Amino acid sequence: MSDASPSRPVGPYTPIVRSGGWLIVSGQLGLRDGALVDGGVEAQLTQAIANLAALLASEGADLGSVVKTTVFLTDIDDYPAMNAAYVAAFGEHRPARSAVAVAGLPLGGLVEIEAWASIG
Repeated sequence: MSDASPSRPVGPYTPIVRSGGWLIVSGQLGLRDGALVDGGVEAQLTQAIANLAALLASEGADLGSVVKTTVFLTDIDDYPAMNAAYVAAFGEHRPARSAVAVAGLPLGGLVEIEAWASIG
């Protein structure tokens, strides 16, 4: 996975919120240094998950704490490429997941991921 540090949100929201025993991570795009990474859906999701992991780390958690994700794709035909990047990032850990096609994403992103992590 690419190195990432929590970046500024692209809208008026909080990137990660702690609520009781939960961390809720807002949708992450494949942004590095303020720009979408090149390389299509796999590269963007790999970076988005690295960004997600960095946010979790800022609260003392990691990808192993994630219990639910939602992946948004601008083209459902990218589902196999998304799966490849997802499995590469999460390994044998299998959070519950939804994947949906959307008409568009901020900044022209191809994929976005949000997550819930249990820390209780």
